[in-house]
Amino acid sequence: MAFPHLQQPSFLLASLKADSINKPFAQQCQDLVKVIEDFPAKELHTIFPWLVESIFGSLDGVLVGWNLRCLQGRVNPVEYSIVMEFLDPGGPMMKLVYKLQAEDYKFDFPVSYLPGPVKASIQECILPDSPLYHNKVQFTPAGGLGLNLALNPFEYYIFFFALSLITQKPLPVSLHVRTSDCAYFILVDRYLSWFLPTEGSVPPPLSSSPGGTSPSPPPRTPAIPFASYGLHHTSLLKRHISHQTSVNADPASHEIWRSETLLQVFVEMWLHHYSLEMYQKMQSPHAKESFTPTEEHVLVVRLLLKHLHAFANSLKPEQASLSAHSHATSPLEEFKRAAVPRFVQQKLYLFLQHCFGHWPLDASFRAVLEMWLSYLQPWRYAPDKQAPGSDSQPRCVSEKWAPFVQENLLMYTKLFVGFLNRALRTDLVSPKHALMVFRVAKVFAQPNLAEMIQKGEQLFLEPELVIPHRQHRLFTAPTFTGSFLSPWPPAVTDASFKVKSHVYSLEGQDCKYTPMFGPEARTLVLRLAQLITQAKHTAKSISDQCAESPAGHSFLSWLGFSSMDTNGSYTANDLDEMGQDSVRKTDEYLEKALEYLRQIFRLSEAQLRQFTLALGTTQDENGKKQLPDCIVGEDGLILTPLGRYQIINGLRRFEIEYQGDPELQPIRSYEIASLVRTLFRLSSAINHRFAGQMAALCSRDDFLGSFCRYHLTEPGLASRHLLSPVGRRQVAGHTRGPRLSLRFLGSYRTLVSLLLAFFVASLFCVGPLPCTLLLTLGYVLYASAMTLLTERGKLHQP
Repeated sequence: MAFPHLQQPSFLLASLKADSINKPFAQQCQDLVKVIEDFPAKELHTIFPWLVESIFGSLDGVLVGWNLRCLQGRVNPVEYSIVMEFLDPGGPMMKLVYKLQAEDYKFDFPVSYLPGPVKASIQECILPDSPLYHNKVQFTPAGGLGLNLALNPFEYYIFFFALSLITQKPLPVSLHVRTSDCAYFILVDRYLSWFLPTEGSVPPPLSSSPGGTSPSPPPRTPAIPFASYGLHHTSLLKRHISHQTSVNADPASHEIWRSETLLQVFVEMWLHHYSLEMYQKMQSPHAKESFTPTEEHVLVVRLLLKHLHAFANSLKPEQASLSAHSHATSPLEEFKRAAVPRFVQQKLYLFLQHCFGHWPLDASFRAVLEMWLSYLQPWRYAPDKQAPGSDSQPRCVSEKWAPFVQENLLMYTKLFVGFLNRALRTDLVSPKHALMVFRVAKVFAQPNLAEMIQKGEQLFLEPELVIPHRQHRLFTAPTFTGSFLSPWPPAVTDASFKVKSHVYSLEGQDCKYTPMFGPEARTLVLRLAQLITQAKHTAKSISDQCAESPAGHSFLSWLGFSSMDTNGSYTANDLDEMGQDSVRKTDEYLEKALEYLRQIFRLSEAQLRQFTLALGTTQDENGKKQLPDCIVGEDGLILTPLGRYQIINGLRRFEIEYQGDPELQPIRSYEIASLVRTLFRLSSAINHRFAGQMAALCSRDDFLGSFCRYHLTEPGLASRHLLSPVGRRQVAGHTRGPRLSLRFLGSYRTLVSLLLAFFVASLFCVGPLPCTLLLTLGYVLYASAMTLLTERGKLHQP
């Protein structure tokens, strides 16, 4: 991509570009460190855009740069250590940033690569709500498509760093990279720890020379006063882009402008891909997804949320109480108090709503689930957290977290209902899906948490007892031009208003709220409890089958010694591949999840027993499972939603039977393909040549006729029936005459049996020919006995 600053040729830039091609990576980094130390900012600003793009890749994803998302210390330790040292928040690259920052250079960043809602807003000449973009939009003669942001060096660097997670192509499935071990993930963690410290203050900018001066931060735009950070900003007032104004920043806030910029950029680039209007449109089943996050993206966001909780909870209790009643606190303390509700909450909610509604119904949803659960439990990252007890009993959630629960009510309630709807469509017999249900139930079953959520719902559902026009003002957020607190009376601090303001800010004032402890959600919980009970029963059945099978069952199956399944039916479930230990683990997850749900929603033991007793009705008198729930249509059976449910969760299945010619069945894994085809051609030639003679032999009424019928006719053929009414009409009246089948000679079982017989015979000094005669004689005796039993109806039914 072209940069307007680079129109004039630069010898330094040309030299570095040549070195990037000809020199080893380690030598390139050593040269860059020397260049950063020796050259003045006037020369360095010409190479800065190229260097940033060389590291993080191009915004269009064509250039991968240093490929930080794949770089791991255990795979490339030398290159990894060089990169981490160079890009460290106290390393050479950041020194370059601060060196340019001191000279107040600006760099153009194209608006077209910003997240969708931000790009659309700016191109419509509407200033986005986030102060990150204020006073930065630059008009060009080309119009909206050529808009750029004028960013200072620190902003430019962080923009590229954050967007490289989004713009670069997803990692190939064949490349097994552990996200938490890659250089990008660890750099995110280092930047968060440096600029959002949980202890002490933000380290001052590093000077590029011993006598250098620290760079001054850029002036902050009509910033929201720090004292007003604690309230939600949900202004729907459109501010035209030409109304950007510049104000002088509070000198006391200079110490945290980098921290604020880092957080805003991370949140904007990683979470702000869905606006409230876009989210409402996405509820339509015909809506197309504008942005699809990856599992790697979600893991990085989870790292951000965990650190933000630790950052916010590092505020000392006395500081928290002081900041709530006074303006005499430091900007860093105010920023800690405001970081999550002011910058993160709304965008994270829309991001999670999209993931819950559009993520595939597979095990990869675990990443989204853990990100959500991490946000719901800020007490896990508090400095005063208690170690889990030896009895592994969950500790009670303190009442001091009630304001957080109430001000994030939708994160708990609506997303929980969304998870219920997902869980009801997944295969809970799968260990991975069972684990996800267990994890959610365990988190929500923490003592006192359900009570706090229920209290929050009661506050939201309380009748409005204030003057109507003033009530409307309380739920409408202020603009950026004034303080959040000045227009309204102190009643805004009431807990009920806070909860309502939270819900209306995220869902709009015309939202339809479904209580988590209401009748609709309770019905979903009861359905999930029933599904868990059924999945436990299915898992137990699979476990019993595994226990009854001999240790060498799979090997013997390969040889063909197990019972042959000519119908080719099987129960598809990953439990078969995971082993009996995982079956037991699944049963344990489901059992505990059911108990947790009982605790959360106060389900009675009688209700749960009804689900267990109802399983007995799914079996008929012969102990065989019934068919899935169906209705009869013109062309046969049609699955109902309940029937699809039963199939997905392995509760019931159709008994699939092969209805065609047994000789034309697909070649099995226990058969030799070439040999089966050869034997089929041979038997077909014999049947064609001697069809009349075989028919005559089988029509005889003596023992010879019975013997021939036993070998040349298919037993039980007359009793077969077709399930499809269409197929039944097509093949009605079709009969097969006597024929010879040699396919059994093409199976591994037959061949291995013959080889074992010859081997045993050789041990007793019996040659191949006498052994063959003995085997033939033995088979004739066996076949004669079976013929007599068949004719008397003691084995085969007519």
